[in-house]
Amino acid sequence: MKNLGQLMKQAQEMQTKMAEMQQRLVDVEISGSAAAGMVTVVLNGKGEMRKVKIDPSLIVPEEAEVLEDLIVAAQNDARAKVDAHMQEETSKMMGGVDLPPGFKMPF
Repeated sequence: MKNLGQLMKQAQEMQTKMAEMQQRLVDVEISGSAAAGMVTVVLNGKGEMRKVKIDPSLIVPEEAEVLEDLIVAAQNDARAKVDAHMQEETSKMMGGVDLPPGFKMPF
């Protein structure tokens, strides 16, 4: 039962660290781009969109569909970077905690 008590303590510490990490993610800004940077989307660490920047040369009414596709591509690029950042931060937070096989973070 000693291991169970230690595991519970580790779980509580992880929960505290996870809450702190979640709070920090609100302030992180990660950008993604498309069309060689002509469309840029900035997300926070939680994946919420903060900014969209579009090169004025792309704003052509007859080609709105192209611009729409570029915005989606930039958002997807930023989201992939947010996911990678989240995974990296979670790995740092875990730092040596042994979890049972198949147990994944975040919860």
